Amino acid sequence: MRIVDALAGGRRTFSFEFFPPRTGEGVQALFKTVVDLAPLKPSFVSVTYGAGGSTRDLTVDLVTRIKNEVGLESMAHLTCVGHSAAEIAGILDTLQARGIENVLPLRGDPPRGEIQFVKPADGFSYAQELVRFIRPRYQFCLGGACYPEGHPESLDREADLEHLCQKVKSGVDFLITQLFFDPDLYFQFLERAAARGISVPIIPGVMPVTNVSQIERFTSIIGASIPAKLKSRLDAVRDDEAAVVATGIEWATEQCRRLLDGGAPGIHFYTLNKSLSTRTVYQNLNRDIPNEPPERSQPTLPQ
Repeated sequence: MRIVDALAGGRRTFSFEFFPPRTGEGVQALFKTVVDLAPLKPSFVSVTYGAGGSTRDLTVDLVTRIKNEVGLESMAHLTCVGHSAAEIAGILDTLQARGIENVLPLRGDPPRGEIQFVKPADGFSYAQELVRFIRPRYQFCLGGACYPEGHPESLDREADLEHLCQKVKSGVDFLITQLFFDPDLYFQFLERAAARGISVPIIPGVMPVTNVSQIERFTSIIGASIPAKLKSRLDAVRDDEAAVVATGIEWATEQCRRLLDGGAPGIHFYTLNKSLSTRTVYQNLNRDIPNEPPERSQPTLPQ
């Protein structure tokens, strides 16, 4: 299933993002999370790509197994980092041969220990270049990343929006935002994007907070903000893990309700390979939302 087709049908999409673990035990734990979330019938799931292309083979393997063994539509992240055009083509050929229909082209983060992105020899500098390479050669549905608060490396939000315009013109079918916590930021971003002629669906990305120090680190890296009201609530329970998780669930539930009530085409959950918070928020939302994705058979845990 092409994700853009699901979005075109007018049905809200709910999707989950995972990252490739570093160990065999981690892979098994990830599949347990996938199986735990599968009964929620997500529209699709995505698997990220390690810094410097460090998880290339594992990403390809995971999206294949999740689609073929668990029965969930999967999207593979793909970055420019460390790959020539020929290597990128080889990865895309493999994904295509394995029946993967959705790809998220990204510039990617520098390899561990490096500060700046360096264009690979015979490779690409930006996600829009990668999109332009893929679009005429393959039939993948292509997603793209966007940043309601601006990319941390952009000069300002307008410059970032211009880069996004070029990415969409290159052939992106839909967009997923970086995580944020204030719904108003999303709606303001939609207005600015529409004013620049961007008309593809923009799915908001949401991460329920599970650890205060972790989310503070994440937001400092990506240039996102934590609303004062949320920060106050988290500071009050910082050392109580259960209370932090409960606070994160409550905030994310209300955030998602406001986004959906305002017309967002769906929600993309950044799961951190955990199921409790995402499952609870999703179930909170779907008490009120009748238009769920189609039925699927109950999956089993791959061996």
